Amino acid sequence: MEQTLNDLVCELRQQNNGETRRPNVNSTNQASLTERFMKLQPPTFVGAPKIMQDTITNKQITSPTTAAATLRLFFHDCFIEGCDASVLVSSTPFNKAERDADINLSLPGDGFDVVVRAKTAFELACPGTVSCADILAVATRDLVTMMGGPYYNVKLGRKDGFVSRASSVEGNLPRPTMSMTHLIKIFAFRGFTLQEMVALSGAHTIGFSHCKEFSANIYNYSRNSQYDPTYNPRYAEGLRNACADYHKNPTLSVFNDLMTPNKFDNMYFQNLPKGLGLLSSDHALYLDGRTRPYVEMYAANQNAFFEAFARAMEKLSLYSVKTGRRGEIRHRCDAINN
Repeated sequence: MEQTLNDLVCELRQQNNGETRRPNVNSTNQASLTERFMKLQPPTFVGAPKIMQDTITNKQITSPTTAAATLRLFFHDCFIEGCDASVLVSSTPFNKAERDADINLSLPGDGFDVVVRAKTAFELACPGTVSCADILAVATRDLVTMMGGPYYNVKLGRKDGFVSRASSVEGNLPRPTMSMTHLIKIFAFRGFTLQEMVALSGAHTIGFSHCKEFSANIYNYSRNSQYDPTYNPRYAEGLRNACADYHKNPTLSVFNDLMTPNKFDNMYFQNLPKGLGLLSSDHALYLDGRTRPYVEMYAANQNAFFEAFARAMEKLSLYSVKTGRRGEIRHRCDAINN
């Protein structure tokens, strides 16, 4: 990152004077694969919790971007066809799958990899018992908690979906350039309230975004300004320097949360009033009168954010799940069974 961004981070951390300390949350030791999911029979064989915990811990240590990658992957999965691991399916000569839709091409490989690793371990230990959908749901929760975020219940028994089409994706996932009204409609269509939408947006407290996602905001923005004036000026200059070569190197990226990028906390919301949001949709959350009260509430109270995020994630994890004959337990997460 450019020195200008580093200087700004140091100054703002001093101003915060330790306010970013994480409160006590439930331990990841509470995570298990033994919780009942309605009338379904979740996998309960001995060793399942250890397989899951060992897999995600080893992956996160090796690749620190895994938590954010998995959280984003889970969101993209659930919003299309429900939480059924349809985003994990690979395309074939006869079908272009969800993961190859334009908006999903930037999904980091670490999210896919942690699910594949866990699935492989489960299939070796007890074949045909644990669905890819359940693995993705539990891995997301455990990784969020590992990063300092709240623990929440994940009920089990999901089946993996039979359908994965790229054509189902466009227009059904939020994009940073969408208007706030459009974003609200996308969430409302799936039964999420305004407050739940803002809470889920707090997932941007970890992870990164590619420069191309916000380049229009920081280069040649208007006749009067090189960058969107809603950005903190020094932050905008730092972004311009960090992304200077993004045309030549499309993999260039910047942390979503400038201040504590590797910690799940409420700093994302504290950043927004200071002009330190990265994406257009981040700025819009604070600028729009419908969402601003929730931004201010979560910025002032991390416990309130954690509680709201946990409830929203529990709700999301149950969205349009497949059960019974509506799904299957795949042998491999990237292919529907024959």
